[in-house]
Amino acid sequence: MIDTEPHAGPRELTVALVQTDPGPDKAATVARAFEFVERAARAGAQLVTLPETFHYRGPNDGRRASAEPIPGPLSESLSRLAAKLGIHLLAGSYNELPGAGEEDQRTHNTSLLFGPDGALLGKYRKIHLFDVTIGEKLVARESARNQPGDRAVVAQTAFGAVGMTVCYDLRFPELYRALALAGARLLTVPSNFAERTGRDHWEVLLRARAIENGAFVIAPATIGNGGTDFNAYGRSMIVDPWGTVVACAPDAEGITLATLDLSRVDAVRASLPSLQHLRPTAYAVKQF
Repeated sequence: MIDTEPHAGPRELTVALVQTDPGPDKAATVARAFEFVERAARAGAQLVTLPETFHYRGPNDGRRASAEPIPGPLSESLSRLAAKLGIHLLAGSYNELPGAGEEDQRTHNTSLLFGPDGALLGKYRKIHLFDVTIGEKLVARESARNQPGDRAVVAQTAFGAVGMTVCYDLRFPELYRALALAGARLLTVPSNFAERTGRDHWEVLLRARAIENGAFVIAPATIGNGGTDFNAYGRSMIVDPWGTVVACAPDAEGITLATLDLSRVDAVRASLPSLQHLRPTAYAVKQF
């Protein structure tokens, strides 16, 4: 469905971006992230967002050891934290163990969204995996350890429908268009974005996804390297439906707050109704 009706829920939403530098000590890294979540809630955030791999970043042999089933200890702790603080909590992403009977035993890179009562509102497994070689300094093979998800996810919340994505998904506009057409008014992009590409592409892509879909884009990100040779760009960001950057984190760990005027989605989609002007039957390419 295309969401063309004015939103009946709250008109404002205070969002916190949590920017962290995850390390190889999972317990310490998770504890640090939880401290930031509590600080954000005390500062008035109603939706607190964590970045991709907020639980662990380090050598590859530790990634499997850091993985958990869902539900599992970490998901239950996140649920309790959301309920204790009375917030919506986006658990950016972490490594999810596959079921015992699954043929493919690679982990999933999974994002969770919890409601203020601790209920799980959305579970999204990253669809697009970061397999790239850029020069000699950036070689990544996410598919060597993770298997891709196979479905897009829109979660229903009191403040509107949320389309869930993770990091490298940002380069695939088809996914975001599908989420917007399914009713998403906010798009989440928790990320561990490479510094090498982030300095040129991060803001451009976030603003493009917001403009194309007339939606808020909320992108909490990691910074630093967690003791690895992968440097994360940081610059956690929120972009409004017009493409204006309304919040950007400094180059350090911490929380960044912004209060969003949710009526901007209605206003922008009314003035630029591109979602209603799609002509998919005309997009078949003819060869001459």
